[in-house]
Amino acid sequence: QVNLVESGGGLVQPGGSLRLSCAASGILVSRGTMAWYRQAPGKQRELGALLNPSAGTVYANSVKGRFTGSRDDAKSTVYLEMSSLQHEDTAVYFCKAKFVGLNSWGQGTQVTVSS
Repeated sequence: QVNLVESGGGLVQPGGSLRLSCAASGILVSRGTMAWYRQAPGKQRELGALLNPSAGTVYANSVKGRFTGSRDDAKSTVYLEMSSLQHEDTAVYFCKAKFVGLNSWGQGTQVTVSS
């Protein structure tokens, strides 16, 4: 039984920063592939950051250099540090866990970038 709960979203001005959290139960976040996806209004859900257990983290070009994903097994939490936020970053952000025999999603947290 796996549960993922995202938090940390909100309203931020362009150029601002936010830290998203994904609290996980039923898994060890460092053992499998974790990911952050986002879905902007009127658009398809897209991958933002892929946290590979051995190969490090891979970022979409749209967020590379601005977003940083990390894991903390002690807190059973995955993070997404976001900086230099732009209007185009406005989306619902989802946490995903991918293990053998497992593909679980959180419910998402809204990030709105607006002046």
